[in-house]
Amino acid sequence: MRVATLVVVLVSIVSGCTDRSYTPVTPDALQVGTAATVFAATTRVQEADGSFGPDRADRLSLLELTVSIPPDRRPGRLDFGYGSANPEKQFILAGQKVFDQPEQFGARLREELVGRPRGDRELTLFIHGFNSTQTETAYRAAQLAHDIEMPGVLMVYSWPSKGHALAYAYDGDSVVFARDGLEEVLLRLGASDLDRLNVVAHSMGSFLLMEALRQIDLQKPGWAARNLHGVVLISPDLDLDVFRSQLSRLAEVPQPFVVMASEKDNVLNLSRRLRGKQSGERLGQISSAALIADLPVTVIDTSKFSDEAESGHFVAATSPTLLAMIADARNMTNLFEAGGLPLERAFPGIVTYAEEYLGVDLSGGSR
Repeated sequence: MRVATLVVVLVSIVSGCTDRSYTPVTPDALQVGTAATVFAATTRVQEADGSFGPDRADRLSLLELTVSIPPDRRPGRLDFGYGSANPEKQFILAGQKVFDQPEQFGARLREELVGRPRGDRELTLFIHGFNSTQTETAYRAAQLAHDIEMPGVLMVYSWPSKGHALAYAYDGDSVVFARDGLEEVLLRLGASDLDRLNVVAHSMGSFLLMEALRQIDLQKPGWAARNLHGVVLISPDLDLDVFRSQLSRLAEVPQPFVVMASEKDNVLNLSRRLRGKQSGERLGQISSAALIADLPVTVIDTSKFSDEAESGHFVAATSPTLLAMIADARNMTNLFEAGGLPLERAFPGIVTYAEEYLGVDLSGGSR
């Protein structure tokens, strides 16, 4: 593929000419939208206007964000709110609190957890992918959690992505830079009073997560398996050989460990081309689960849902049918505990509905 063609494709990923660099905090949006609390840890530099931009910070910042979710929206649909946003139709940042000390953040997180009965003190950490701003990360995490009716507390780790379609190299360096910050976050969460700690990573964020888990397990063998109650990699932008190398350094692989992949993921196809002709398949678009059948992971093929999804690179969060199936599992733990079961057993009743009423053929189950 010629460089000029690559540039055209990459630019098309950006949403028009919208300025994504700054999103004002708009508390009044909650008069219309539904409030969602998103805790956040970030290695981004805080700008003079209070936002967290693409520059890399030496220290971790800890925040509590409030996202306004618009009413009457289709599951999987996410309209980002910037500037003068419309709370009727767009996700809006309605609140932001920055904690001066880690102890203050920990106390607020404990407050959120202890209000839940023992056994339900669950936290899901979301790690974003390439080309994402701080607020977009919070919006996406809130949208996914809302649409699958995810229980427990939601938190994001926001690494310093440039938030620009032509900054793939910068983002690639940033995920390496952000490993220590994610390690710090995971170790803190592992030592907290949680019943369950789940981790969900998307795209390039999957490489970051695997690097951090490898890093921790080299120092504390078996930490990942002891502390994580479920790992999901969504459309992982990760070389298969690198993934094998990372997984091999874990004393024990956390279970369940789920990879959601699609052969129709054009963004990963572009990622592979950018790496040259000798590049192997990306984990998120493997042609056959047999390629990693020897690994203790479960592969769920989301290709069948790509055509209806808002994003072919984030089918799990933007396909209404797949979101309904995940929501029917009632919570993340039930989804994880399905392990390697076929989809029709993991989500009883939903497959029949999808096949008969939505015309989606799910007879193959997971692969």
